[in-house]
Amino acid sequence: MSWDWNDAKRSSEPKSVQDETLRDGLQSPSVTDPSTAEKIELLHAMEAIGIDVVNVGLPAASPRNRDDVRALCSEIVRAKLRVRPAAAGRTVVSDLVPIVEASQACGIAIEVCTFIGSSPIRKLAEDWSLERILRQSAEAIAFAAREGLEVCYVMEDTTRSRPEDLVALYRNALDHGARRLCLADTVGHATPDGVRALIAFTRGVIEEHGYTNVGLDWHGHNDRGLCLLNSLVALEASADRVHGCAQGIGERSGNARIEHLLMNLRPEVDEAALARYSSIALRVLRWDPGAARYPAIAEAATTIGLAR
Repeated sequence: MSWDWNDAKRSSEPKSVQDETLRDGLQSPSVTDPSTAEKIELLHAMEAIGIDVVNVGLPAASPRNRDDVRALCSEIVRAKLRVRPAAAGRTVVSDLVPIVEASQACGIAIEVCTFIGSSPIRKLAEDWSLERILRQSAEAIAFAAREGLEVCYVMEDTTRSRPEDLVALYRNALDHGARRLCLADTVGHATPDGVRALIAFTRGVIEEHGYTNVGLDWHGHNDRGLCLLNSLVALEASADRVHGCAQGIGERSGNARIEHLLMNLRPEVDEAALARYSSIALRVLRWDPGAARYPAIAEAATTIGLAR
C-alpha cells in the first residue's frame, strides 16, 4: 500500500466552504444568469457535494434577484437541505431589508453578508471618508443584528487596507453586532505571506480587544493565479471558512474553484457528485471556460478535438 504524506499534517478541524456561484459568479461577463429552476437545480448539486453555505444572491439588486433569493430559500426549507443560505447587500439598510423580509417570508435564518470598501484606493474612488464608512457600516450591521440575523462584515480590498483603518472597522463591526469578518482579496493582490500576515493581525485585534466566537472568512480572486493556494493558506492560518465558485468563475480572472477546494479539503468527497455539480454549473451558466478566458487556445483545442 502506498504512503500518503499529505495525511501527516492534515487538519482534523472542520473547514467550511461558502459557494458564491450565484452571487459573485454571476458578475463574470462571460456567464448567463440562470433561470430560477436552473438555480434550484444547482442548489441541489451543491447540497450533494457538501457545500456548507450558499450565497443565494443580492436581493436588493432587482425584483428578479429578490424573487430568486426567496425561491432558493423556500427550496432549502421545502427539501430540508443541510446547506445554509446567505445573501449579500451593501452596508445600506435599504439593501438589507429584502434579506430580512426573505428570511421572515421563508421561515429560515439567512446570514447577511454586508460589504463596503476599506482600502485607500476604494475610498478615493468612492469619495468616502473612514468616518462615513464606519457610520454607514454601524447602521447597517445594527439593523440586521436587531432583526436576529447573523451578520458577516465584508471589507472589500482588505488586502490593501491600512492596519489602523482595519482596527477601527473590525471593532466598529463587532461592537454593533457582526459575528463574522470576511477578509477580501478583491483584486487578487495577496501572496501567501500576505494572507498569513493579515489573518494573524486580524486574530490579534480580535483577541486583544476581548471579542469571542468571531468567525473569519477568506474571499479571494485569482488575478495572480494564487487563489486556491491563498485559500488553503488562509485556513491553515486560522480562517474557518473560504469562498469559491463553480469552475472558478467570477469577476476578472475569477474566484477560487469549488472543485479544487473540496478535493483538497475533503478527499472523501463524492467525485461523481462533484463532476455532476461542475457539469450543471457549466450548463446553466452557459459558460465555456476556454472561450471565455483564452479564445485562441479554445480555437486550437476545437481544431484538434479537445474541446468539450
